[in-house]
Amino acid sequence: MSRIGKNPIIIPSDVKVKFEENSVIIDGPKGSLIVSHDSSLKMKYEDNTLTIERPTDSRTHKALHGTTRQLVFNAVQGTKEGFTKELEIRGVGYQASNQGKYIVLQLGYSHDIYFEPPEGIIISANKTEITINGINKQLVGEVAAKIRSFRKPEPYKGKGIRYKDEYVISKQGKTVGGSGS
Repeated sequence: MSRIGKNPIIIPSDVKVKFEENSVIIDGPKGSLIVSHDSSLKMKYEDNTLTIERPTDSRTHKALHGTTRQLVFNAVQGTKEGFTKELEIRGVGYQASNQGKYIVLQLGYSHDIYFEPPEGIIISANKTEITINGINKQLVGEVAAKIRSFRKPEPYKGKGIRYKDEYVISKQGKTVGGSGS
């Protein structure tokens, strides 16, 4: 039995679960999400707990079991509380600001970067801090990774965009001297 897949999902009282043919619709105070799943997996919903069962112990069913359970759990958690990723900007002159629906990034390039967040994502920028909020965990992580990719932290001075709790290993710069050949 999958260690993750066998765990039941406790559904809070303000979250509604509805089943369709190959999907689960989760409706909560923050919004609604649809999670598709394999038709062979069986879902049981009773007494505010949702359990997922697999038909066989084949390799594919084992893989789908844990993955589906976690996707449904993330949807329940997202519609109830939401997800947040925080980024910080380091570097002289590097900054971010909100401008209408766009976030404007000044990262040492000859031009500003205008980033439009996808639907369902709220981004707030405060000079050197960027906060990304949404109900879809995967989309929040994707957007954070995309913004970070505009200027990844470099190892010599540590300039760039990094996650709030990220540790960047610093390298020593060039040294003068040494033997010539």
